[in-house]
Amino acid sequence: MSVRCCEERSAWHSGRFRGEGPRYNRAGPSHPIMVNCPECGVVNEDELERCSACSSDFGNLKLTLARDSASGLTEHDRPATLDSGSRRKRVFGFADGQNLSSRYRIVRLLGEGGMGEVYLAHDADLDRDVALKIIRNDMSDYPSILDRFKREVQLSSKVTHKNVLRVYDLGEAGNVKFLTMQFIEGQDLESMMRQQGRLPMPTIVEVFRQVCEGLAAAHEQGVIHRDLKPQNIMVDKSGRVVVTDFGLAKSLEHAGLTEAGKILGTPHYMSPEQVKGVVLDERSDIFSLGVILYEMLTGTMPFTGGSAYEIMISRVTRPARPASDLNNAIPQYLLRVLQRCLETNLDLRYRSVSEILRDLGQQTFHSTLGYEVRRRPRFLRWASSVAIALVVIASLAFGWRRLRESAAHASDAAHKPVSVLVADLENRTGDPVFDGTLEPVLTLALEGAAFVNSYSRTQAHKTAAQIQAGTTGLDERMARLVAAREGLSVVISGSVSHDGDGYTLALKALDGITGKPIESTEVKAESKEKMLAAVGRAAADLRNALGDTTPTSAQLAAAETFTAGSLEAAHEYAVAQDLQFAGKFDEAIRHYEQAIKRDPDLGRAYSGLAAVYANIGRQSDGEKQYRLAMSHIDRMSEREKYRTRAAYYLVVHNLSRAIEELNQLVKEFPSDEAGLNNLALLYFYQRDMEHALEASQRPISLYPKNAIGRNNAALYAMYAGQFAAAVKQAQTVLQLNPAYHKAYVAIGLSQLGMNDVPGAVATYQKLGTLNARAQSLAAAGLADIALYEGRAKEAVQLLRESATHDLADQRKDAAARKLATAAEATADEKLAEESIAASPRDAHTLFQAARALLAAGNEKRALAIASQLKTELTPELQQYGKLIEGEALLRRGDAREAINRFEDAKRLSDSWIMHFDRGRAYLALNAFTEANADFESCSNRAGEATAVFLDDVPTFHVFPPVYYYLGRAREGLGSSSAAGSYRQFINIKAKGDGDPLVADARRRLLSSAASTAPAK
Repeated sequence: MSVRCCEERSAWHSGRFRGEGPRYNRAGPSHPIMVNCPECGVVNEDELERCSACSSDFGNLKLTLARDSASGLTEHDRPATLDSGSRRKRVFGFADGQNLSSRYRIVRLLGEGGMGEVYLAHDADLDRDVALKIIRNDMSDYPSILDRFKREVQLSSKVTHKNVLRVYDLGEAGNVKFLTMQFIEGQDLESMMRQQGRLPMPTIVEVFRQVCEGLAAAHEQGVIHRDLKPQNIMVDKSGRVVVTDFGLAKSLEHAGLTEAGKILGTPHYMSPEQVKGVVLDERSDIFSLGVILYEMLTGTMPFTGGSAYEIMISRVTRPARPASDLNNAIPQYLLRVLQRCLETNLDLRYRSVSEILRDLGQQTFHSTLGYEVRRRPRFLRWASSVAIALVVIASLAFGWRRLRESAAHASDAAHKPVSVLVADLENRTGDPVFDGTLEPVLTLALEGAAFVNSYSRTQAHKTAAQIQAGTTGLDERMARLVAAREGLSVVISGSVSHDGDGYTLALKALDGITGKPIESTEVKAESKEKMLAAVGRAAADLRNALGDTTPTSAQLAAAETFTAGSLEAAHEYAVAQDLQFAGKFDEAIRHYEQAIKRDPDLGRAYSGLAAVYANIGRQSDGEKQYRLAMSHIDRMSEREKYRTRAAYYLVVHNLSRAIEELNQLVKEFPSDEAGLNNLALLYFYQRDMEHALEASQRPISLYPKNAIGRNNAALYAMYAGQFAAAVKQAQTVLQLNPAYHKAYVAIGLSQLGMNDVPGAVATYQKLGTLNARAQSLAAAGLADIALYEGRAKEAVQLLRESATHDLADQRKDAAARKLATAAEATADEKLAEESIAASPRDAHTLFQAARALLAAGNEKRALAIASQLKTELTPELQQYGKLIEGEALLRRGDAREAINRFEDAKRLSDSWIMHFDRGRAYLALNAFTEANADFESCSNRAGEATAVFLDDVPTFHVFPPVYYYLGRAREGLGSSSAAGSYRQFINIKAKGDGDPLVADARRRLLSSAASTAPAK
């Protein structure tokens, strides 16, 4: 059995626990450093490897020199009880099976050292084993050591990362203070190198990369380690590397922890700055990283000497021997990394660990996917199964728990985002109540950590079916394939099984890309009724492993609010969710109602039912269920509360309050992808395209492989008129998924927005080669281009032919929109009625058909459609009724009343079409200033004209007339710029087939030229 304590020497080195190890007296710079033998007390010179009296092995010189350097102790301030010849005794001597408070049961002693004793203990509250470190009472005689303990615990809560050692809790029972840590299997890097010698290259790269990841997380929080060395780097059996022992660490936010003139660190691994005793920054840790990398690559140290002083001073006076002299198999890129790490000139050394990770680049990616690492490296397969307790010394301050809780949320919010996919749990019980029931509860519990974002299981099932045709489940293998494709961080898999009279839930977290284990946990429940609570306990373990610093007690307390209740109700809710996302709304309603019947306090069931009612147009029923959900909101997680309120405000058309809720959601849960995407969508619905585009960038930075999120960003850029940016973003989408239809639409429309007609034609033609649905989209785009250029006959023919194919393939809405577009372009009443017949409830079709009917002279039918549209649920659709009425009034010649209708429409929605129609009404009244303002607004909002109904259906053919009417308004104002507007319109329509506006524009342009021609 080996115990790796971050303060004490490991028994692995010598085969037995030897107490504190050698201690070093520091008589001052004019005296040699002397070693007190821990066994016999005889004083020895530091060059000796063994005691001159009893031959005891002194082991590593650097370990204990660092310990006394860290505490700043000298013989003058060392208590008499720790004099040179004293022998270490068991301080507490807890017996196996003894209880420490009502929570912890001692299993066995793991080890003991100068700072206390380490036990394997069982945590009864959480049903797990922990490493429990007892703090010696006489440590209170060391104020400097207590300061170090406090600092270490505080910094461990500040730095949260899977490659940095994490603390569970600090406890006190009577006069016994103790620290609990995760209990894992593995060994430290020094032991590993001693056993194996030079490590395989893929292993070296992988260990080095993970150390860099952990150290980067510390540096991001302003924390430098200052004592990085192989003893402080642990590797567990799964291959996860953990940086430990932040006892010497300092926070850059606090002054006074590092002072000029003070030497802190371990001789072999010190940076030149540490040797000089100057103020340190992150680059000091980078030099230590370089020493460790050199040692792994060559099996030797870069700087040596006959004494500790010589070892320290060598790095200041001479460069290290080239590593390639000792190992000619080192890759060139790794030699370059090593050289920059070991630069004594700070200006030449890496400035940050992130730069190292960047330079490792693709080489590291290949290494981590290499044979040895993917199948568990050889050195890990050889690793002893001894249990190694990762223990750091804790603060003795009584108020530590409060400090940790206050810091937890801030550090959690700063944690790098972790995307998690919960796979289908294997139901080994034979009881169908567990089928798909625990996964949603587990997802909610994991999302209690602000940095965790759960990937939609519904979307994951769809992606799985794309990866492997016919796939219906999402087992661990398929979940990993989805994670690899989507770039997800973590996959959670597991099982639920019978265990005597109770049940066992076994879960494990895997790296989403490599499949390497991150953490596993197993919790038990006495009955089915207690399984929901068991999910909360298991989720707490996994969240901790992912870097959550929220106290476990707080996690469990929060989980109780939404895991309490009936397992059967949870099952009905899960079934309803699946049916809802499958579009089977009637069945979903029945199961939501069953969930509520079994657990009337299940708030999320009411909100789910409300969402279904809203989807099928039962507005009043949806509002009623949302109000019921609000009355049970205390049974929801914090994220659910924000999401539910936002959805409620959306249903009642209070977009500003919905945006307020989502802003608060993403403030407290910065990694919530759904919240971020929905926030962008709501800005979009408000036609606040700039804010929509801004909000869409955050999900992209968090989840760069999410094609849907990237394409949304492309569309928002397009609607904002940033056409070049839209093209670039959509092209990135096609790199991720070459068959993503809407990316082609975004590119084609944006190219047309830049008047790149050939480019847009080529894009749509390429889209049309993909499949039948793509052909339909391409036909709409090509017809839009034809109308844009004034080729109405060609466009109508293309639209009618494509609509016929759409109807044959049951794409009725698509067919209706094409027929309505053709009808509006030609004022064809028959085509208008055909479009309505194809999709009688599509508001956009009805609007276009009504405008076609007005142009054809059938005002009565058009106004009947307007009345129908004014009864729609959303203001966005209601405005179309007002616009039709205004258009009818304008055609009658009543422009003033038409403006009133258009103003009514604006109060419902400030749409592009409203400005276009109102501008024409003002023009009819010769109100040229007002008309000019509206048409300039249309010009400035050209991006919205690409798809005026905000549904990605091409409509940019409506934009060129803006130039004509802008010319009219400017002509009325007497502006010379009118001619330029007419020319733009005529140039676009150069290939047209008889548009009367083109003829009028030419006449006006000639008239303008004649009036400005000089007299002969």
